[in-house]
Amino acid sequence: MKAIRYQWIKFVSGVLVTSAMVMGMSAKAQEVRVMSLEDCRRMALEANKGLKQADERVAETAELEKVMLWQMLPKVSANGGYMWMQRNPSLLSEEQKAEINSVGTTVQGDINQAIIDELGNLGVTDPNVSTAINNILQNTHLENSLNGMGQHITEALDLKMQNVTVGTVTVSQPLYMGGKLLSMYRTAALTKELAGVERDEKRDATLVAVEDAYWTVVSVKHKKELAEQYAELLRTLTANVEEMVVAEVATQGDLAMVRVKLNEAEMSLTKATNGLALAKMLLAQRCGMPLDTDFDVEEAKGLNIEESANLHEQTIDMEGVWSRRREMRKLRIGDSIAREGVRMAASTLKPNIMVTGGLLVSNPNIFDGFKNEFAGTLTAGVVVNVPIMHPGGIHSVKAAKHKRKEIEYQTAEAKEMIELQVNKVRYELELAYKKLVQSKSNMKHAEENLRLADESFKAGMCSSSDLMAAQTAWMKAQGEVIDAEIEIEMGQVYLKRAMGE
Repeated sequence: MKAIRYQWIKFVSGVLVTSAMVMGMSAKAQEVRVMSLEDCRRMALEANKGLKQADERVAETAELEKVMLWQMLPKVSANGGYMWMQRNPSLLSEEQKAEINSVGTTVQGDINQAIIDELGNLGVTDPNVSTAINNILQNTHLENSLNGMGQHITEALDLKMQNVTVGTVTVSQPLYMGGKLLSMYRTAALTKELAGVERDEKRDATLVAVEDAYWTVVSVKHKKELAEQYAELLRTLTANVEEMVVAEVATQGDLAMVRVKLNEAEMSLTKATNGLALAKMLLAQRCGMPLDTDFDVEEAKGLNIEESANLHEQTIDMEGVWSRRREMRKLRIGDSIAREGVRMAASTLKPNIMVTGGLLVSNPNIFDGFKNEFAGTLTAGVVVNVPIMHPGGIHSVKAAKHKRKEIEYQTAEAKEMIELQVNKVRYELELAYKKLVQSKSNMKHAEENLRLADESFKAGMCSSSDLMAAQTAWMKAQGEVIDAEIEIEMGQVYLKRAMGE
């Protein structure tokens, strides 16, 4: 019995422990993640596909810069080939080959005839003499020797190129290309720098977008809480007016008017709830999270600003702003690229010099009587190209100069627009500071007015309409404070971006 009781107690304890663990895990799973602004920034930078594309663009331009660098260094290449020809090339025709192969017979016949003719001229008519001379010549084997020599010559003149194998190893080094290669390398380096600036620009835009979404969530969240408080005030007021109607100190008209206001407050609360859900979806999308992710954001810290910062009285170093702004950096890089474009266009009008060297290997051996064997030789040379009449190059130079002039005008216009933007953002931020001070003052008066109206209503000294008007004014003042704080937060972000910080 004790063993059974012990096993039962052990089983129940295990169930309770397991249940507690499951409940604890469920409670943790139900905890809503609270995200700070830094969390949102980090997640947005990690999830933004545009930034990943920009990173790949930077890596691409870095490789292209290396490509341009190698254009100035020696290049080594190897080539090989094989060719079969149905007919073997020959320097001699078939008639010429036959004549050379039978040169001994021809020479022997000519000599015999010359001897006969000469003996006839000398008056020698004895045939034995000519026969003896012919025998002497035949014993010298002149005919066979010359025929053999002719056959050897025809064979030597046979190119033996029915199967041709060729291989080359070539080294080339540009000495002077009119400055084109150096300009191409500088342009590639500037393009890499431009890609880096564009990546930083996308990063700034991503941060601004996520901060805008974050502060929108904070704003809508506060307004939702404000709408809940306002609705709760009207619920309390509705209950009080219902009691007053029962006590016959208020009319049904008063109750209907309060209920209408309560319905409007409930509708505003519903809109605020939906607006908060949409704002969270936007922030989730920019942070790379699923749209249905449940999370919360940290509360905005109080700014505690009592008076205007008088930003318009502060001096701005526009030269520093122009040097920091990414738009100006892009234009400066663009001007440098245009300058290199002028040099590249001008290089088409200048001489090009290149040295080459290598090894040539072939079969048949063309260096020793076209033998069927591999043989090679070293080669070296200089290639010079001098443009004489290239009108298009002159127009290319002029076009490149016009492009650079265009960028100069763009730079001047950009400076004006940046200065205008900085001043506009500063005045808007100063206005937001003033609006916050004014809205806080209005909120204090609205809170005091609401307190007095509530006390007067409870004492029966004012109507429900007066109390609802005080409540509406209080809600409006609270909303204006929230709007001013968010405007200041975003205004500071926009001002930093406008200053290039």
